[in-house]
Amino acid sequence: MLNGEVISMYDSTSQRKVPKQKWMAENLDQQYWDSGTENIKGTEQAYMNNIQVAMLRFNQTAGVHTVQVMYGCEFDDQTGETNGFRQEGYDGEDFLLLDLNVMRWISPVMQGIMTADRWNKDRGSLEARKHYFSTVCIEWLKKYLEYGKSSLKKTVSPQVSLLQRSSSSPVVCHATGFYPKDVTISWMKNDQEHHEDVEVGELLPNEDRTFQKTSKLRVTPEEWKNNKFICVVEHQGETIRKILTEKEIRTNQESLCPSSSLLVFLGLWSC
Repeated sequence: MLNGEVISMYDSTSQRKVPKQKWMAENLDQQYWDSGTENIKGTEQAYMNNIQVAMLRFNQTAGVHTVQVMYGCEFDDQTGETNGFRQEGYDGEDFLLLDLNVMRWISPVMQGIMTADRWNKDRGSLEARKHYFSTVCIEWLKKYLEYGKSSLKKTVSPQVSLLQRSSSSPVVCHATGFYPKDVTISWMKNDQEHHEDVEVGELLPNEDRTFQKTSKLRVTPEEWKNNKFICVVEHQGETIRKILTEKEIRTNQESLCPSSSLLVFLGLWSC
């Protein structure tokens, strides 16, 4: 993923790494896709083995189990600051984390300590990972940004709605369909900033590569009818205000949970 957009993926049916953005297909040659395909295929069987190892450590004999690995890097073009991360999970829980500040693997669970200790003794591998996150990953990040600059610089304004399931439910300020992903949602009460009983949701992707976000306000019908509440959405210099009124509220009986995608990167474990 690049700035929240899926740019490539591994298709397990065709067993190929494929582009998900037109500019990725146009700027990268076949060798890039062939090499990426072989790298992922080379780890696929290893991760099946890792699941077996984890099942033994957790004393599991059956069931469906998953291994997840996510890693990446960040670059601030204003300050030049870079950062990297890698975390590995088993059945949805953290299993191994790489602390790049001290270049050590950390496991929050007893079953992962054996692997963390072994990997921490391999200084060569740690140095290679440090080089990858500080140099190689950043170089590719800059290339991708250059390749996709026309697409990535697009701006789409959010659509903002006020939603409520019932009179006793929280009022949800829902902003959706915006790009890029940076957005601020806040509440005002009688023209003053209001933070009490406010819950801001996570940023989530839409299927069309835009984003959505919510902010819930817990308030009684009497309170919001006797006061002036406004949801304020700020995005790319644009400010959208929605005043909380009966007319503005739109009852939504369906689930507010959006469809979302998670890009999982495979890496190697060892017993």
